[in-house]
Amino acid sequence: MRNFITYEWFTVLTVLGLLFIVAAKYVNTFRFNDFLSVVGNSKYLKIYSKDQKFIDLFDGFLFLNLAFSASIFIFFSYSTFVSPLDFELVPFLKLLLVVSTIIIIKTLLERLIGSLFEIDSLIDSYLFQKTTFKNYSGLVFLVANLFLLYTNTYANIIIIVAFSLIFLINLIGFVTSFKNNQKTINLNFFYFLLYLCALEIAPYVLLYKVIRGYNV
Repeated sequence: MRNFITYEWFTVLTVLGLLFIVAAKYVNTFRFNDFLSVVGNSKYLKIYSKDQKFIDLFDGFLFLNLAFSASIFIFFSYSTFVSPLDFELVPFLKLLLVVSTIIIIKTLLERLIGSLFEIDSLIDSYLFQKTTFKNYSGLVFLVANLFLLYTNTYANIIIIVAFSLIFLINLIGFVTSFKNNQKTINLNFFYFLLYLCALEIAPYVLLYKVIRGYNV
């Protein structure tokens, strides 16, 4: 019965993720098609970074899929490599809340730093690029979850392959951002390292601690 309940809830959440992606495509079909090729083509970043908004409906739908799909993927990863978990809705919703909150607060802090140091345009461009590649990772999470949900074998291989792809996607995004802002970074290298430690590494350490305590 517990396995049935687990698959029921994960199926519902995965379908919601798919609906969010469909909604993003419905909001702007041309932008969505360009978004799908962002890893190998900088066209999307060049065109749409100029029109970005503080609250963007297109990115909002993709973020919702990212939050749902990443939380499910984290659940399967922990259950596969650390300790088998029984699905419980309330603890999972807490995990979903933590994942969403960390991403949102991290983005708001980065915008605040941009305002404080009067580098809003630089931070906005950087955040747009980073958000784009994170949302793209949400597509990989979703596909991986489908395999994890509906195949009974090779869960560890699926997770490793998906994680490797996501790492590669975000590495491409980081390198792209670094190249685009290399002159500014070279002039402020110490602050760049400080930023990496405070806003790129620390939040994931916090998330890891939350996940470690997931089944306590």
